[in-house]
Amino acid sequence: MKRPPATGGMRHVALNVTDLPACEHFYVDLLGMEIEWRPDPENLYLSSGCDNLALHVASEGIVEQGQRLDHIGFILRQADDVDAWYEFLLAHDVKMAMKPRTHRDGARSFYCYDPGGNPVQMIFHPPIAGQCI
Repeated sequence: MKRPPATGGMRHVALNVTDLPACEHFYVDLLGMEIEWRPDPENLYLSSGCDNLALHVASEGIVEQGQRLDHIGFILRQADDVDAWYEFLLAHDVKMAMKPRTHRDGARSFYCYDPGGNPVQMIFHPPIAGQCI
């Protein structure tokens, strides 16, 4: 069987969170995402233009199992933006996992944590830095 046409990329991620207001503050007030839809008090859909991040209040069973996600990433336009974002988030008491560094492939990034403990990478990745942002 022939593979269907290529996808449009991974533009949607859904996270289980235990503190929706704190995560909303992180993703909306600090990272600048827009609220797309709030269907009810336990679900929030955000976008930064050509993507969609869903935040769902975690049920008890999911909290016990924990998130099974390595990290999510936000693409930045320029390498210097990585350091500017690091300083901005650090000034807003965001917990950091790693300081900015340049990777062997020319990408530059750092990792921090959202209020739910989910790792978030802020990354300049040359092949996709100018696409859809």
